[in-house]
Amino acid sequence: MELYLTGIVLKPKGLKGELKVQPVTDYPESFLKRREFYIGKTQEDAVLRKVLSAKLNQGFAWIVVDGIGSREAAESVAGYRLFVTGEDLQTLPDDRAYIHDLLGLEVFDEQGGKIGVLSDVLQMPAHDVYEITIPGRKVLVPAVEDFVEEIDLNKRIMVLRRFSEFL
Repeated sequence: MELYLTGIVLKPKGLKGELKVQPVTDYPESFLKRREFYIGKTQEDAVLRKVLSAKLNQGFAWIVVDGIGSREAAESVAGYRLFVTGEDLQTLPDDRAYIHDLLGLEVFDEQGGKIGVLSDVLQMPAHDVYEITIPGRKVLVPAVEDFVEEIDLNKRIMVLRRFSEFL
């Protein structure tokens, strides 16, 4: 089963095991609706836990999960990740995509020449940045319309304009 990152446990709050979580999603309100998460250091060791309560405050999710009922138990999962299954992912509008759907796209220039492969998406304060692996190195390209002409998830391609400016 493939799992997808949706949050990172930062620290405990109080004595009863409440967790402060940094959402890793454009839809933090989804934390209020979810009734379970897989929690672990990695996808491979993640364990399914039921959500007992959840709230949002100042950009963070505060959750209480079954099996973590003390400050010590909450401290033991600080740094762990929260995952959901593919079926639990929110349906996105047509002009949006999940990062895991973008990774591995073949990248081409405007003339149809193959540049490389999209190897990572870095989330920066102003906008995302695409990491393109080309022979011999990696190139960072802002994920903005000025440089991204097309992304076709069905064909698994991305077309960049003005790529030579990054070489």
